[in-house]
Amino acid sequence: MAQPRKLTIMDTATDIQWLDTALRVAFCSTDMKHVDQHFGSASAFVIYAVNMDHAKLIEVIQFGDLAQDGNEDKLVTKIKALEGCVAVYLQAVGASAINKLTSVGVQPVKVSHGAPINELLDALQCELREGPRSWLARALEQEKDMGRFDDMEAEGWDG
Repeated sequence: MAQPRKLTIMDTATDIQWLDTALRVAFCSTDMKHVDQHFGSASAFVIYAVNMDHAKLIEVIQFGDLAQDGNEDKLVTKIKALEGCVAVYLQAVGASAINKLTSVGVQPVKVSHGAPINELLDALQCELREGPRSWLARALEQEKDMGRFDDMEAEGWDG
């Protein structure tokens, strides 16, 4: 599998401030507007940073056309591309990919074919405001746990 093409979008220093605390979520999409692809054969991921107040497109990763052929080698590149994401929205996903995604802390979220990304982002933000449930609550807890190591380092190792 060839190296994926990656476009990262950054604006200003103010973006960087809120992006540090935002969740990263990916969508399997051909048109950057709808979820319309199976994870294993997805030609692109559209990645957004999301918090209660903002949702911003921050990255697009293109893989080219891939077949649903059972070849799991392509999963390695795709899962690596999702580094830092808490979820990937998709049309379908195989059992092996689910196991690999969840083992690295990425929740696969199956939605109907053609689900509008903007509506999914709105629903995610609504859940963040009202109190996260299910996979989102686990993802937020995991993010908090990762920060504890930074806190320990800041305190120092003197005892």
